[in-house]
Amino acid sequence: MTEPGVVGRRSNRRGLATRESMLDTALRSLATGDPAAVSGNRIAKEIGATWGTVKYQFGDIDGLWAAVLRYIAERRGDMPVSAPPDASLRERVTAIVDNMYDGLTTGDSRAIENLRAALPRDRGEFERLYPRTAAEFASWGQAWLDTCLRAFAGLDVDPGRVAEVAAFIPGAMRGIASERQLGTYTDLDLARRGITNAIVTYLRPAMETEG
Repeated sequence: MTEPGVVGRRSNRRGLATRESMLDTALRSLATGDPAAVSGNRIAKEIGATWGTVKYQFGDIDGLWAAVLRYIAERRGDMPVSAPPDASLRERVTAIVDNMYDGLTTGDSRAIENLRAALPRDRGEFERLYPRTAAEFASWGQAWLDTCLRAFAGLDVDPGRVAEVAAFIPGAMRGIASERQLGTYTDLDLARRGITNAIVTYLRPAMETEG
C-alpha cells in the first residue's frame, strides 16, 4: 500500500509539472509576437485547458502574467557581465552592451515586448489593474540596477551615474535591436561602439578625466 505522504509528493510534483508546462506554453505563445496571444482564452487554448483550469493555477490574468515574468527571471538568472573582476571600465561597459544586444533577440525578450505592448501605459492604471505583474516588473528594474552596480564594483564611479546609465541602456539597446530586426542602412556595430564610448566617458572616474 502506498503511503499517503508519497501520494502527496507525487501529486505535488504533477501539479508543479502542469504549472511549468502552462507557463512554458504561455511564454511560447507570447514570443510569436501575435497581439492576440495576450488573451487569457487564447493562452488557455494553446495550453489545451479551459480558462477555469488556468485560473485555478494562477488566480486571474494578472497572476498568470506575473508568474510568466517570474518564470522568465528564474530561467535567465542574473544577467552575466562576461568581464573578469580586474576588467577595465571600457571592458565592463562593452560586456553589458553586447550581452543586452544579444539578449534582446531571444524568444523571452519577444514575449516580454508583446506582453508590455498589451498592458496599460499609465503607471497608476497599470498598478491598479495588474498589481502583481507591475510588482514583478518593478523587481526586474531593481535587479537590473543591482547588476549594473555589481558590474562596476571596485571602480571609482559615481553610483548615481551608474543608476542613470542603468535606466538609459535598455531603451537605447532596444532601439538598436529594433533596427536589426527591421533592416537598416545604419552600421549597428558603429552604433554600439558609440553608446559604449558615451557611457565610458560619462562614468570615467574624475581623477582619470582630469588626467
